[in-house]
Amino acid sequence: MIDKVNKELTKTKRRTLGVHLTSTDTFLSYIFPEIKNKLYDYLWVDLYAGEGNLILPILDFISKSERTNFFENHIFLSDIQPEMVDRSIENAETYGIPRNIAERNIIVRDNLKDFPHFLNKKNIPIFHITNPPYLYLGYIRKHKETEIHLHLFENENEGYQDLYQIAMINDLRANLGNMIYIIPSNLLFGASVSNKFRSDFLKFYKIVKLYIFETQIFEFTGTNICIGFFERKKKPGKEIVKFEGVKVVKDDRVLNRNYILKPEWKYRAGAEFDEFTKDFKSKDPLIVKYYLLNEDINHNKGDIEITVIDTNFYTSNNYERRILYVNEKLKNEVLSNVFYVRTVDTGSMEGRAGLYTIKEDFNVDGIYVSKATYRTSPIQIFLKPEFSIKDQMLLKDYFNLMLEYFREKLDSEFMTTYKYSEAEYTRKYLGLTQVRKLIETFPIKQLNEEQKDNLEKLIKSKQFDKTMEFLKALKQKKDKSNPSILTSWL
Repeated sequence: MIDKVNKELTKTKRRTLGVHLTSTDTFLSYIFPEIKNKLYDYLWVDLYAGEGNLILPILDFISKSERTNFFENHIFLSDIQPEMVDRSIENAETYGIPRNIAERNIIVRDNLKDFPHFLNKKNIPIFHITNPPYLYLGYIRKHKETEIHLHLFENENEGYQDLYQIAMINDLRANLGNMIYIIPSNLLFGASVSNKFRSDFLKFYKIVKLYIFETQIFEFTGTNICIGFFERKKKPGKEIVKFEGVKVVKDDRVLNRNYILKPEWKYRAGAEFDEFTKDFKSKDPLIVKYYLLNEDINHNKGDIEITVIDTNFYTSNNYERRILYVNEKLKNEVLSNVFYVRTVDTGSMEGRAGLYTIKEDFNVDGIYVSKATYRTSPIQIFLKPEFSIKDQMLLKDYFNLMLEYFREKLDSEFMTTYKYSEAEYTRKYLGLTQVRKLIETFPIKQLNEEQKDNLEKLIKSKQFDKTMEFLKALKQKKDKSNPSILTSWL
C-alpha cells in the first residue's frame, strides 16, 4: 500500500513540475560524443538536474586522482526538488567525490525564476546540458496544482507556451554560449505552441545539430522528444537556419536529414507544405464545412430516412448505425457530399490520413456527430458550391496524391506525430486546417472538361511533377496564351 501511495505522489509531482528523468544511456549515446574533446574547456551545468545523469557521467572519463578537483571547478548541478538534489549528491559520492564538496556544487534552487548569475564568477565559459521541465501553458491553466507556474509566463515572458521555453529564454538572457537541451520536438514542428519562441530564440542561436526521436525515451510521457545542440551566434539575425538533423526511429535506426527553416514561416520545419497551400490556393476556392451535427438535424427535421454512423458511439470496433429523419434539403446535402477525412493514420498503409468515400468504407449515407466533435474520428466534409460526384472523386484522388507526395518529401513532418505504436511507420495526425488549405488548392472551378480529363490522367498515373506543372501553368494563366500547355504532357 505504501509503494502505491509513493507512486501516486511521484506521479502527481511529475505532472505538477513537468519533470521526466533522463537516463545515463541517453547522455552516453547522444551527448557525450559531441563534447568529449572539450571536457576541461567549460563549466558543465545542469540547472534542472534530477539525479545528475546528464553531467556526472563525465567523471567516468576523468582520472580518479583528478576527479575531485575537476568536480569543484567544472561541474555545477541544481534542482528545485530537495530529494533530487540528495540523489545527485549520493551519485557524486559513487564517483569518489567527498560529500562536503558535492554539497557545495549541487544545490536546491528554482532556476525557472531566474538564472544563477553567480556562476559567471567562476570565470570559465558555461555549457548548459539539461532536460528541463516541460509543461504546456494550456495544461497549466486548467489544473489547480500547476497554477503555481502561471507567474512565469507574465511580463517579458508573455507569449511563451511551455516551461522549457522559459528555461531556454533564461539562458538566452544570461548570454550563454552553448546549450544542449532535451525538449519536446514541438520546438521544431509546433505551430502556435512554438512560433513566438522560435522567432525570438533563433535570432540569437544557431542549431548545430538535432536528434529527433520517433521512439519513446521517457517512461511516463508520450511527448515527442528531441535533443538540440545550440550555439550562440556572433551577431543576432533573422536569416534562414540550416542544420543537420538525425531522426532516431524504430530499433534505434537513424535517418539523416538536412533542415532549412525560414523566418517567414516562423522557422517551422515542414513548412514547404504550407508554402504550397499558400502559393497554389485557388482564385475561387471551394468552401469547406466539417461535421454533420445534431443542430443540422434539428434545423432540418422531416420524414425522409438517411442512414448514418454515429461517431460518438463506438463498440466492438464499429461505429453505431442509426436512421435519421430529415427534410429533402438536408438529405440532398448529405448524399451529394460523398467523402470524409481520416485525420489519423491507422498504422497500415491502406489506412493513412486522407480523403475516403463514406459509402465504400461504411456503407451509409453520412457520418453523424450526436454529441461532442472529435478531430480523430472520421469527419464528413461538406463542400460549396455543390459539384458532381465525378469531380469529387477527382478532388479525392488529387488530395491524396498531393498529401502522399509531401509526406514522402518531408517525411510527414508537417503533420503531428500521433502516438508511439508498433505500426509499420510513425503514425501522424493531419490537422483540419491543413485539410482545408489543401482542398483550397484544387482548381475545379477554373477547369474545362478537357482540362479535368487531363488532370485526372496525371493523377491516376501518379505523375506528381507533371501535376505541379499543370497547377503552375494554371496559376500563371498560360493556358490563355497557349492553351496546349495544359494538355502537352500526356
